[in-house]
Amino acid sequence: MVSLRRVALVLISFVGLIAPQLATAQTWPTRPVTLVVPFTAGTASDVLARSFAEFATRELGQPVVIDNRGGAGGNIGAAAVAKAAPDGHTILFATTGPAATNKLMYENLAFDPERDFAPVVLVAKLPVIIVARPNSVADLAEFVRQAKANPGKLSIGFPGNGTLGHITGLLLARLAGIEFNAVQYRGSGQIVSDLLGGHIDVGIDSMAPYVTNVQSGQLKALAIASARRWPGLPDVPTTAEAGLPGFEASVWYALLAPTGTSPQIVARLNAVANAYLDSPAAKEMFGKLGMEGAGGTPDALRTFIQSELAKLGPIVREANIRF
Repeated sequence: MVSLRRVALVLISFVGLIAPQLATAQTWPTRPVTLVVPFTAGTASDVLARSFAEFATRELGQPVVIDNRGGAGGNIGAAAVAKAAPDGHTILFATTGPAATNKLMYENLAFDPERDFAPVVLVAKLPVIIVARPNSVADLAEFVRQAKANPGKLSIGFPGNGTLGHITGLLLARLAGIEFNAVQYRGSGQIVSDLLGGHIDVGIDSMAPYVTNVQSGQLKALAIASARRWPGLPDVPTTAEAGLPGFEASVWYALLAPTGTSPQIVARLNAVANAYLDSPAAKEMFGKLGMEGAGGTPDALRTFIQSELAKLGPIVREANIRF
């Protein structure tokens, strides 16, 4: 009898501990959810976030509202979410910078992405593409040969200092053993214009802004820094196929919640995101933007972020990219 009473007391105590958490998961969200996009409207992250928000609104039964807070490489929006109440009503639609690499470059960062955010899910990857002017070089191997024969003379355009395109270019230089003239731009549009105008030799950037020009033959894609070819450009080899095995780089998109958010809320949001990734809307969006759907668990995202920091950290430190 005593042992049965003890078991009963243990069960009652356990139910008392988990009941509030279960109630939180069942009642969340109780009001509109704000999805902070740390970049301006019209960017790839904004377009993808709006597609997800529309799906999540139906799944959650509450509006999921986009809040564009651009500036400082995504740090302004990310800092706002890091300081928000961990109640599941403010979520960050993060990209590579605020979720990982900005930590390596910004001296006075107002948050630490590993400390201040609870990983939810890796949403998608947008591979980096290496593009050139038509009839300039036949393939990536020829570009590398020309760069080795003319150290520092060939010019490569990047969408700004410290962007993934820039870091990827530095990684290419290390792996291929080449030197080049780095040309920094404020955005992808200027790189496209200068490639078309013959002012630079190669551009290294996330793929989306270049797909149309590559498909039309105005630009030549030398390689995509992905593990597999993208169906929208089936004739473009991966960097491994082009002679640089292990060379992969993508801008990626992830959902992060403020640290302290209930694991039950994180789990539900993760489930909604994974359901979105299986939806026709997501597959259509990825096809338009040149993205690869991801998905998975919160722990998988945590491990992925750590691996990205380990891979890119030495490149950033060697180049002394600081803000």
